[in-house]
Amino acid sequence: MSETATESRSNATEYTVSEISGALKRTVEDAFGNVRVRGEISGYRGPHSSGHAYFALKDDRARIDAVVWKTTMARLKFRPEEGMEVIASGKLTTYPGKSNYQIVIDNLEPAGAGALMALLEERKRRLQAEGLFEASRKRRLPFMPQVIGVVTSPTGSVIRDIIHRIKDRFPLAVLVWPVRVQGETTAREVTAAVNGFNALTSDGPIRRPDVLIVARGGGSLEDLWGFNDEGLARAVVASDIPVISAVGHETDTTLIDFVADMRAPTPTGAAEMAVPVRADLEATLASLGARLNACLSRHLERKRQAVRAAARALPSPDQLLALPRRRFDDATSRLGRGLTVNIERKRATLERQRLTPATLSRRLNEARTLTGRDIARARAAFFAIVRERRARYKRTAARLSPAPIVRRQKQQTDALTGLSRRQDQAMARRLDRLRAALTQADRLLSTLSHKAVLARGFALVKDADGAVIKRVAELAPGASLQLEFADGTAEAIAAGGGARPKLAAKSPAKAKEPGNQGSLF
Repeated sequence: MSETATESRSNATEYTVSEISGALKRTVEDAFGNVRVRGEISGYRGPHSSGHAYFALKDDRARIDAVVWKTTMARLKFRPEEGMEVIASGKLTTYPGKSNYQIVIDNLEPAGAGALMALLEERKRRLQAEGLFEASRKRRLPFMPQVIGVVTSPTGSVIRDIIHRIKDRFPLAVLVWPVRVQGETTAREVTAAVNGFNALTSDGPIRRPDVLIVARGGGSLEDLWGFNDEGLARAVVASDIPVISAVGHETDTTLIDFVADMRAPTPTGAAEMAVPVRADLEATLASLGARLNACLSRHLERKRQAVRAAARALPSPDQLLALPRRRFDDATSRLGRGLTVNIERKRATLERQRLTPATLSRRLNEARTLTGRDIARARAAFFAIVRERRARYKRTAARLSPAPIVRRQKQQTDALTGLSRRQDQAMARRLDRLRAALTQADRLLSTLSHKAVLARGFALVKDADGAVIKRVAELAPGASLQLEFADGTAEAIAAGGGARPKLAAKSPAKAKEPGNQGSLF
């Protein structure tokens, strides 16, 4: 009876721990396959060594674990931070190893940024519909700009990075238009800067830049919102100067990035896009010059070989003249006989023709008729040619205009003025480099000169021939010496015996003279 009762109380289906955990996991994932959770990030310590991120979302009453896989982390538009309030989209699941549940996040956005993102997307759709994002509208950057305009904050690290990179690659003039890069006035100030640079002229006191860089460091969507302004985007589109957008980090995207002629991942990358590497250009130019000289030498050598080969294939002058000489000899032998035969024919023809006044008159009338006809034709042809030439002259005169010549002359004059200005600048830079090198060499000479050592109280000992004495063993008693001080020289005599002779002044009178201090050593 007890065994039957026991079986009746345990008639429920038995599960293993893994089975019940799997069932709970499927139930949770089916019921909460796509959820949006708003909360504060807690316990975030950055991505794990595996690339995944583990933290929690909490509010004032509850807490839920969260995980962001490595592939999802790479797609996030911003990096999570401790204490940040966010809206997480994903699905709920369970972790059987600890019997708890968590949310696997597929998308993460700052709380309150949804309206901003919707507004941004609406602006992007409208500008894209107008064709402002088309690649065909964007201009190519100049290969060798002379002046670069930078729109950024004058106190941040961005401008220092840009100037430093331009100085390393290809030093040239940089114009900075200071603006606020965060706050309510950002869009208005950056728009004014872009329009202000475009208002400059190439021949004014401040030269118009050849390319513009709009730069700012990274930040959140709210920090970068000034660069999503529609007015700023249209100002960039209307700019006659090519614009490089370098706003935020590589993962940050603003409206100005889509309308700019070029987008740089970082401000340093914008500087690299704007200017080439001078050393690479010089190396390429030298390599091309060497290749050109080599090609020219090979071409000339091939031409010389071809000429020599053609010269060997040509026949000699005797061979070239043999056949014409033979034909000339044959013609010479036939010439006398041909003249005789021709004279006989002409004589026979003349004898057959009887000259009479009627024949002469007829011939004169025929010649006069032919002449009159030819004169009439010539007159008609002459007047036709005159009319055709007059019409051609009128058409040509209508097309001729001095405007193209004047325009070309002005272009050549501007080009000559630009070359002259570049020559003056190059000469000034070269003189500055030579002057700096000369100053450095003079400073190095002063540093390495022994006179600085003498000024600290040392003396230079020389023998009678002026050779420098470096060791005591080189001194001989009674030897005449010269002592060089910082302010003059003095003569002395080596006195004493043994291995270390002493120095004595050569004469008391000279020892008292200025610059000839002959005291004992």
